[in-house]
Amino acid sequence: VFPDTPTVEAPDWICDAPVDGIEVTAVGSFQKTKAGVQFQKDQATAAARNALAAQMQVHVKNLLKNYAETTGVGDEETVDTVSSSVTKQLTAATLVGSRKYKSRTSPNGTMYVLVGLDPTAAAANTQAALKTSYNNKRAAWQKFVGEKAHDELEAEFEKIANQDFN
Repeated sequence: VFPDTPTVEAPDWICDAPVDGIEVTAVGSFQKTKAGVQFQKDQATAAARNALAAQMQVHVKNLLKNYAETTGVGDEETVDTVSSSVTKQLTAATLVGSRKYKSRTSPNGTMYVLVGLDPTAAAANTQAALKTSYNNKRAAWQKFVGEKAHDELEAEFEKIANQDFN
């Protein structure tokens, strides 16, 4: 059924069913607008491509901090713990060979668009995503090592500056 018209049967692809000959697919939609059908179709296509990019490459940055502190001794000892977790998700992918395959307007006027990658384009995009991910991780590691070395050097300067020369 159409998501915006639950009493009307929709094509299977609108409900995210696999489509023969298209390796990776995504559906985008956009409500009826006074800006016209072309604007509506462009917006639905953009939404579908964003969903397609999210399938091909999603960077998840996860920050997890744990802190534990003890005070007191023996039976009087207490443990305080603090824990926090933050997750940030960013979709960053260049889609080569994606195309619009189908579009349909629901009875309520919402435009649905199917975009996808054929098997050849899907394989090429997957290879590019893996290569980019690998290079980004290497660059992040090099940045971390550089920052760590800088911090250690700053700590040594601080120690020397704070020495008492009697």
